[in-house]
Amino acid sequence: MAGEQPLKHSIQSDWKSVLQMAWPLIIANSFWNLQMTIDRIFLGAYSTKALAAALSVMGVFWVPMALLQQTAMYVTTFVAQYYGAKEYSKISKAFWQAIYVSLIGGILFLGLNGFSGPFFHWVGHSDAIQVLEQSYFNSIAFAALPTAMVGAISGYFTGLGSTQTVIWINFVGLFLNAILDYLFIFGHGGFPPMGIAGAGYATAIGTYGSAIYGFWILSRSTAKTSICIGEGRSFDWRLMKRFLKYGLPSGFQWALEGLAFTIFLIAMGHLKNGDAALASSSIAITVMMLSVLPALGIAQAVMTLVGQSLGENNPELAEKVTWSGVKISAVYIFIAGLSFVLFPTFYLSWFTNYENPELWKEVCEITPGILKIIAVFTMLDSIYLNFSFALKGAGDTKYVSLLALILPWPFMVIPAWLMRNLDHAVFYAWCCAAIYSLSITSMLFLRFQSGKWKAMRVIEVED
Repeated sequence: MAGEQPLKHSIQSDWKSVLQMAWPLIIANSFWNLQMTIDRIFLGAYSTKALAAALSVMGVFWVPMALLQQTAMYVTTFVAQYYGAKEYSKISKAFWQAIYVSLIGGILFLGLNGFSGPFFHWVGHSDAIQVLEQSYFNSIAFAALPTAMVGAISGYFTGLGSTQTVIWINFVGLFLNAILDYLFIFGHGGFPPMGIAGAGYATAIGTYGSAIYGFWILSRSTAKTSICIGEGRSFDWRLMKRFLKYGLPSGFQWALEGLAFTIFLIAMGHLKNGDAALASSSIAITVMMLSVLPALGIAQAVMTLVGQSLGENNPELAEKVTWSGVKISAVYIFIAGLSFVLFPTFYLSWFTNYENPELWKEVCEITPGILKIIAVFTMLDSIYLNFSFALKGAGDTKYVSLLALILPWPFMVIPAWLMRNLDHAVFYAWCCAAIYSLSITSMLFLRFQSGKWKAMRVIEVED
């Protein structure tokens, strides 16, 4: 395990040190994205309308889910800083507070099913899309609790530097989800065909598999990891308050951005060519995640290394690893974005469906243009991820959350709604999304350069 090496020896301010921490997270995030891609490919083969509905539902689902999951995952910073400060006995206590957040939040999440019908009616997509949206949301809501738990378990191992463990936790969910998608959506293996609801239940069961496997690994771990199961299980209100003080703003960052993008995508469904714009945006976002999630893995590694470095009071090292993460991500994303521009038909071929030839033809005309804009968006987003995660690794979560609250609306959401009746509105809207990405990246860069984060800590260290 990387965490078993002396900290000053294992953390180096070069690309190699970041990649050593990041490559398992890149693979793990790619598994998660592949899981979503498989869902959408199966749904695309089942129905183009199901594919469009899945996009709008994931936007709605992600808002409360991001708040819960990313709050639980903020345990990474606590573990990393405690580890850097050699306060090993407090690591398990922080982990269990994250588990309690996951349990409470996951149970409360199911209460949202009672509001799904009126909500999607208010959204106002076509009647056929509304039925699919409600069905998908009500089924995938059961994935909230295990998703948060997987986030807490993965955050624990990531904070210690044992990122390779995260690969296998995510692989279990991917494997189960892919098999269950095939069985549930189409009704193979003696199961009744459940369509889009089957995709939601497959995700939920697959994620429970990941959570169970993660706890099994914890129960068999040795050395420092064993204290996570054996000790610190009690609810610690003082630590919980501190965890929520920093973790909730981190969760709100993702939830607020998710809310903005949800409204943005709802606007896509209200364009003159709403079904085609929504399906095209679904394809573009699915492809975009293939590039962004590996960059997210690099950013997660940066957050861990920043946390460990600050835990041992070495802010200069934290700054160096952040810039290494920015450079690695920029090189990778440039190559990925170039493929969006040069080979759009390759990506479109994953979702081919001739059930509605006229709709599919329109999707094929729109998607290449969106992918060109996505190429710019992802370059900016990869830089944004590294700066935001570095700041969160220090504990500067309120500032990051504040930007996510303010900036998406004037730069992206409101312009998209105002332009929804124009010709080619889908392209103008996505250009606004790229402008938003430029604005928030610039603000985070200035915050990082100010250096205020270097004096921040989320933990209390005993003398």
